[in-house]
Amino acid sequence: MATRATRTLALVAVVTIALSGCRSKDSLSGDPRREKTTGGGTLTYFSARVVDGTDPQRAYLGRDLSTWSRLVYRSLVTFPVSADPAISTTPVPDLATDTGTSSHGARSWTFTVKDGVTWEDGRPITCADFKYGASRVFATDVITGGPNYLLTYLDIPTDPQTGLPIYTGPYHSSAEGRAAFDRAITCNGKTITYHFKKPWADFPLAVAALHMMDPYRRDKDRRGKSDFQIFSNGPYRLEGSWDNDTGGTFVRNGYYDPSTDSTEIRKARPDRIVFDFSKTAEEINDLLIADRGEARTAVTDTRIPPAYYGRITGPVADRAVTVEAPFVDHLVPNFRRLTNLRVRRALAASLDVAAYVEASGGTKVVREATDLLHPAVRGYHPRLFPGGSGDPEKARRLLESAGVQTPYPITYMYVSTPAGDKQAAAMERGWEKGGFAVTLDARAPDEYSDLIEDPGLQADVIWDSWGADWPSAITVVAPLFDSRPNLTTTSNGQDFGAYRSVEFETLVDAAQQAADLDSETKVLQQADQVLADDVAYIPLGVAVLYLLHGSRVAGYLNTAASSSFPDLGAIGVR
Repeated sequence: MATRATRTLALVAVVTIALSGCRSKDSLSGDPRREKTTGGGTLTYFSARVVDGTDPQRAYLGRDLSTWSRLVYRSLVTFPVSADPAISTTPVPDLATDTGTSSHGARSWTFTVKDGVTWEDGRPITCADFKYGASRVFATDVITGGPNYLLTYLDIPTDPQTGLPIYTGPYHSSAEGRAAFDRAITCNGKTITYHFKKPWADFPLAVAALHMMDPYRRDKDRRGKSDFQIFSNGPYRLEGSWDNDTGGTFVRNGYYDPSTDSTEIRKARPDRIVFDFSKTAEEINDLLIADRGEARTAVTDTRIPPAYYGRITGPVADRAVTVEAPFVDHLVPNFRRLTNLRVRRALAASLDVAAYVEASGGTKVVREATDLLHPAVRGYHPRLFPGGSGDPEKARRLLESAGVQTPYPITYMYVSTPAGDKQAAAMERGWEKGGFAVTLDARAPDEYSDLIEDPGLQADVIWDSWGADWPSAITVVAPLFDSRPNLTTTSNGQDFGAYRSVEFETLVDAAQQAADLDSETKVLQQADQVLADDVAYIPLGVAVLYLLHGSRVAGYLNTAASSSFPDLGAIGVR
């Protein structure tokens, strides 16, 4: 499912990325719909991290999803530009005339494609293009690495031997598979209808957050070689080719018609946007601090290194922002080992979350979390856990009432990084005050995921971090704690603590049968409360991005819609 990519990003939590631009008056040469704009100039996007790909059906990291959405790939619906998380996580029409109509208890969703929307060569975007885009998700042996929710939702029979849909994509499916797919997605002129085997109440949220439902032109599909191809239907097009070591340049798309779009989504202010992946985090921040040349009109998604904090003063500090990223760090107790509820509650009570934040580098790196859900996710509880410095006395009382010998031995497994080691030491001190004897088990990042998926895991507590695929609790609590799709004899799946609960899974089933988003959210809040009562997780912190931008950047904004990275739908240069 979706979260392997987000988990990987969280494990390398000091990723840094950047943008920049400078003023230019280049003409829109050959543009049949040349339009006056209030923008112009060149924006350069510095980044120390390359993209995972440009294929819309493969895209899966928050930064890239937002970048492609604002520049080159339009969807049926999308998220608008707004500093208000409630607004920026509410879908609005994009290529569709509205946000969709559900029927049959949210088992079907219907959209109508707008008139006048075109590809970068001027050909109209059709219902068939949307259907073809969705078909590519099923070619899991060719279109690899992207979100695969359609495989479990779309109303296509499964192969009893593989458990996968009998439709295997547009390249080599059987006649039976193609017929099943044609029944599951239907076109009637400009109207497209998706038929699901179970309700999908938050389908518009999924469409807005990911690109798996985006249109794709059959004649432009290079199959496995499409990973770094871009065929635009947005306000920009790729000039030349994309080089994933160095980046690429986007210029205005002459066939893009602003009247079919909204400035609430894409202001499309710069004439050119240059992505530069050739520099390190230190080089990027040195340029932005100096604020000369192209750096004056630059932004970045690359964090300011902690060693640079002392340099962020005066006018430089005026160009720095701290924003909450979509990821929530948390602990997962191992239910195969920590079977006593009072022991787990003592573990939570003695946890010094404030010390975890300080050891991480302070609030410019992470802020205290009191729920597994991010504050921008529907269903968030503001005070599900107390946070703070912990209550060692309460923890000792809980251990005493549990009837266990103290100090109670636990092993904590985590990813060994300079920050991870400091965090572990801080948590160890709090747990020891609460009556635990702690063994720290530091592991290399490249081996960590395999270890925590092992059913024979010997650790009592492990570190994890998670980001929602779209702003609904269904993409957090269900994939992490529903034992049924996760636990096997050979793997924990994503349920690393081997948590099982009939009460919780009954609530998950009820949420997945909900016919509307409000009903789904209400049930998922109850499910989250069950997890908290069982201490299936202990929240630690919400990741924070501490970023610089140049002095001539205009309209600078980080939004929930852009995964807290600079939102290219708003940004220009002056």
